[in-house]
Amino acid sequence: MHMADALLSPAVGGTMWAVSAAAIAVAVKKTAGNKDGLSSGGFDEKKIPLMGIMSAFVFAGQMINFTIPGTGSSGHIGGGILLAAVLGPWPALIALASVLIIQCLFFADGGLLAYGCNVFNMGICSTLLAYYFIFRPIVKRSLNAKTITLASIVSVIAGLQLGAFFVVLETLASGITELPFGLFTALMQPIHLAIGLVEGIVSAAVLCFVYRVRPEILSGAASDAPSPVSTKKVLAIFAVLTLVTAGLLSLFASAYPDGLEWSMERTAGTAELEREGPVYAAAGGFVEGTAFMPDYSFKNGESAAGTSTAGIVGSAITVILAGGVGFLVKAARKKPIPQP
Repeated sequence: MHMADALLSPAVGGTMWAVSAAAIAVAVKKTAGNKDGLSSGGFDEKKIPLMGIMSAFVFAGQMINFTIPGTGSSGHIGGGILLAAVLGPWPALIALASVLIIQCLFFADGGLLAYGCNVFNMGICSTLLAYYFIFRPIVKRSLNAKTITLASIVSVIAGLQLGAFFVVLETLASGITELPFGLFTALMQPIHLAIGLVEGIVSAAVLCFVYRVRPEILSGAASDAPSPVSTKKVLAIFAVLTLVTAGLLSLFASAYPDGLEWSMERTAGTAELEREGPVYAAAGGFVEGTAFMPDYSFKNGESAAGTSTAGIVGSAITVILAGGVGFLVKAARKKPIPQP
């Protein structure tokens, strides 16, 4: 559901950049908390390496599009609920924002002007709204495999439905006449319902596994108090899973268009709209200069080696960026708080 720049007006794109930047700033502040851990959202410093690895796992997972039977469409995980359940909602937003900026700048997946929308639609709608109002209340009553499964499926579907609807609202506010509100909505919501169901099941399976290995990880993220845990075993397992997913499973991704592209094709007759203007030229030119593997392949053409390389390299960059942000937050947390 990565939006391209052509789906937005500069005004809407700029506004959503401001909204998402403000949310990320709050996320950093909440994650850093203060000296006694207040407002840390259950984020323990020992989870910083886990923040990097789980972000890389989501990056790799997003490369695998799965076919939605009978539709000619495909989908991929968003990863918001998965990250929020393991890390806590605020660190999860930082992690997902890191994944999205890497996809945009290095792989030309999602536009630079559209980055604020993508963070909001794929990040805020899941890591904050769906997690806080659906996932957390369900598991807080009783944390077990059944509640984790229920919470995962319902919250992922809700977050994806909300994100898909915001895509429609953003194109409407941008005056994209090729995508009329009624028809676009009628296509976007059902296809993302199906995608959300699959992602919910996948998220539930992963989280139930984490619960069996280290239940304290989920219980800490679902409470207000930090819960120090050892994450070495989980780190090792997800590091291997990330490498396998990025380097091997990515080769078997569905070639069908994703839910957004599928909806656009049936609404406007094309999945790629064109827009002219200095803002679009500047944003597109910047990404063209930074994207060393556009569309997760070598610049000289598609190949299996290119896909695997993009997956592994992208995952490594994600570990460095998300983990690095985590260490910067840790450093900020240790600074003394000025007294009034």
